[in-house]
Amino acid sequence: MGDAVRMGVVGVGYLGGLHASKYAQIENVDLVGVFDLDRARAEKVAADSGARVFDSAAELYAEVEAVSIAVPTVHHLETGLAACERGIHILMEKPLANNPIDARRLLEAAEQAGIVMQVGHLERFNPVFRGLRELVRRPRFIECHRLSPFAGRGGDTNVVYDVMIHDLDLIDFLVGDDLVEVEAIGVPVLSREMDIANARLKFAGGCIANVTASRVSLKRERKLRIFEPEAYVSVDFDGGRVVIARRKNSADIEPSVSPMESVSVEEREVGAGDALLEELRSFVRCVRTGDAPVVGAGEALRAIETAERVVGAIKA
Repeated sequence: MGDAVRMGVVGVGYLGGLHASKYAQIENVDLVGVFDLDRARAEKVAADSGARVFDSAAELYAEVEAVSIAVPTVHHLETGLAACERGIHILMEKPLANNPIDARRLLEAAEQAGIVMQVGHLERFNPVFRGLRELVRRPRFIECHRLSPFAGRGGDTNVVYDVMIHDLDLIDFLVGDDLVEVEAIGVPVLSREMDIANARLKFAGGCIANVTASRVSLKRERKLRIFEPEAYVSVDFDGGRVVIARRKNSADIEPSVSPMESVSVEEREVGAGDALLEELRSFVRCVRTGDAPVVGAGEALRAIETAERVVGAIKA
């Protein structure tokens, strides 16, 4: 396999700390070090993962060839551009940036530097989502619910960029069509930013998506339902469960059967797996091979452009 990939992590709060822990488990990775403005936090993560603490991101960049960036979204642009200038491969936590202009700047900088830039849209690596593109043939209506109790983090951005953007990326991937109309509403509840939002998205081919995201709910829910001609697919991301209902071939249906008897139902218990570990392993493979990442900066930019349209519709 060759030499180990020299890896670093910039920003070791909740997510960055998880990145460091997972990298320490991956074969052919040398977790060189971490950096965080909170020195004590960086020292704890470094001790737990067997890495060094660096005094600045620039010093860390001088020692690594790839990096996870998990700083607050408002700092993604400056931190990412500095890595691009050094030719460092980047896994940027989602969202890529806090507006489409900055996201495009990062995309162009990565292309100019010839580096891998992967973005942390974690649900693409969830085992229950893998293979869904082959199951879904012609979606006509999609319903998403992504609800969480208040966690006390993510307050630097609104719920659309913090939570809903996961489903905006999944919908774009499944529908593969131009977005033509957006209606939305959002409300701040426990922070100064929107904490709960609902959006209705209409695509050029006629598909409609109804998306709800909340970070102030009483219970956690991560569900996606897809309706298409003669089929229905339900995905429970947390439960690791997929239900597929399809209308049977009319030649196989007896004239006397009830409507429900004309439907075949398949339930798949996939299990939750470790999506973050798989995401980081995929990034490492792309760094080693030069292959395009599962979620690159271009796809992340499209999700941000949709998020911006949702936010604009809410403000309007």
